[in-house]
Amino acid sequence: MSSEYKIKLEHVSCPLGCPPRDDILLVGFDRLNNLPGKFQVVRCQTCGLMRTNPRPTLDTIGFYYPDNYGPYHGTKIKMEVIKGKHRSLWWKRLAQKMFQFNNMRLPFLKPGRMLEIGCASGAFIHQMAQKGWAVAGVELSVHAAANARAMGYPVHTGPLETAPDPQQPYDLVVGWMVLEHLHDPILALKNLCRWAKPGGWLILSVPNAGSFEFFFFKNYWYGLHLPNHLFHFTPRTIRNVLSYGGWEIVKIHHQRVLYNLFPSIGYALSDAGLNNGFVRELITFPENAGKKPYILYPLAYILASIGQTGRMTVWARKT
Repeated sequence: MSSEYKIKLEHVSCPLGCPPRDDILLVGFDRLNNLPGKFQVVRCQTCGLMRTNPRPTLDTIGFYYPDNYGPYHGTKIKMEVIKGKHRSLWWKRLAQKMFQFNNMRLPFLKPGRMLEIGCASGAFIHQMAQKGWAVAGVELSVHAAANARAMGYPVHTGPLETAPDPQQPYDLVVGWMVLEHLHDPILALKNLCRWAKPGGWLILSVPNAGSFEFFFFKNYWYGLHLPNHLFHFTPRTIRNVLSYGGWEIVKIHHQRVLYNLFPSIGYALSDAGLNNGFVRELITFPENAGKKPYILYPLAYILASIGQTGRMTVWARKT
């Protein structure tokens, strides 16, 4: 993409209706794709919600989601999975159960109707369809949504804020690392609340800006992901935002992983002028972690127990 691409920026106030008083916390840039632009993160003095401001508008944010954007490729359905031949190794299944490494954690529910927001190329909706769920998705990327539709799944292409109402309500709505990307999370949550059955579930994972990672690394923090992440939640502010949207949090699971830690160190070393192979391995750790997270589990377990890992999964129900 050309660096001459014109990005429209907009100033936005706190979506919870607070007075327009903010503190500027940091200024950063796109480290994932190295696309142009500088962006500041501010914190509302009233409610504490952090947001990227100013930010790219809804009609120009797509510049920061190129076709090679990592999550689009990471959610492609592998052919062996499609043919039903894929089986996880027994030790990996056991470790996931013991260590709860599967961060797409769900409460025990009978199969029903499920919507995934930000479904990317469709790996998770395919997984849930195999378990008997009637699935649908919403995805901003035309390319990624086409991958999911090619497998026969109904996927709306476009932002969640403008998605049409479903014909039938959902028992379950999930969104893995997506709420922080939305321009109007309150409107989106209210729409999802309307689309859900009484007592329906909403399961979301988001970066945890209330962890030591954010306060230690600041603009080097991998979970910052500017400018794609428009909001930066803590356990307290995610509770407030969901409440405004019509949802009540049942539980917050602090994920027992340290994926953010290593690329954050890598970013800091890179900015200090170190760009050797070791630094590059740190920066690409989330994509190439392999079996390393199992070794780091004891430390991740301790940090998760005190709410200090960089990612959290939220269970909420329609109020």
